[in-house]
Amino acid sequence: MKKDVSIPHLIKSISELHQLFALPKPEHPLISILDFERLSYRYSDVWKHFTNDFYCITIKNGSNGNLKYGQRDYDFDGGMMTYTKPGQVFSVTASNDNPVTGYMLVFKADLIRPYALGKSIGNYGFFDYTVAEALHLSDKEESIILSLMRQMQQELKSNIDQYSQDVIVSHLELLLNYANRFYNRQFITRKAVNNDLLSRFEQIMDHYFNTDISLHKGLPTVQFMASQLHLSPNYLSDMLRNTTGQNAQQYIQWHMIEKAKELLSTSDRTVSEIAYQLGFEYSQSFSKLFKKVTSQTPVEYRKLFQ
Repeated sequence: MKKDVSIPHLIKSISELHQLFALPKPEHPLISILDFERLSYRYSDVWKHFTNDFYCITIKNGSNGNLKYGQRDYDFDGGMMTYTKPGQVFSVTASNDNPVTGYMLVFKADLIRPYALGKSIGNYGFFDYTVAEALHLSDKEESIILSLMRQMQQELKSNIDQYSQDVIVSHLELLLNYANRFYNRQFITRKAVNNDLLSRFEQIMDHYFNTDISLHKGLPTVQFMASQLHLSPNYLSDMLRNTTGQNAQQYIQWHMIEKAKELLSTSDRTVSEIAYQLGFEYSQSFSKLFKKVTSQTPVEYRKLFQ
């Protein structure tokens, strides 16, 4: 039976990853730190379409090819830090035109499962960002991350004892907390870019409610808005939280309520008609949200203008 080439190859273990990169066996079955200068993509066609069963954190400079993540191509180039989680699909076209330096940290969920990090890992939203939303480090930030990577690498090379995993997971959690801090800095320093995204977001929302789109698609979703802006939902939400103080869902709801206020104060449409125009299936749901946001029912708000 012919193999379905549309199905990505699943790299199940860190040991298999080492084999594919033509590296020696890993020191630890649940975590490894790989030096980019030692990696080779030449020994397997797996890289054309693959996924994996572990988390991956990379910090790199230079280029060793083009990376395809989801349906988009990116230059796998320039200093950046990326974070991916199990199940995401990639492809890499290898090239040796520009040597790459840095590290790839991979770890299985089983490593952190017994720890608090196992429960909080989902709070680190950047594991759902796309490659285009990579973290670009300052020299000082890069030095901190590289130092942590090297400390973890040294710990892995030491004799494993009862404290080894505790130390490694502590370093990993510290690295992720630094990543949160550095991403927050990046949102601030990219204020002009974020303001442009915010303006486009508002234009899309206005178009959504001023046309018949809401009648056909219902309420606008975070996924819809993210796709219109060519962002991942998590990145959009984090960007808005840092720019407006509200996440994407809250900001969408705020726009809906502002449009509802406009219709309630300037038109004679019923509450049910307004709810339907905004994309609500049931007017009760609209009234409930309106009161939650404004502390007034739609009828009470309308009376202010009569």
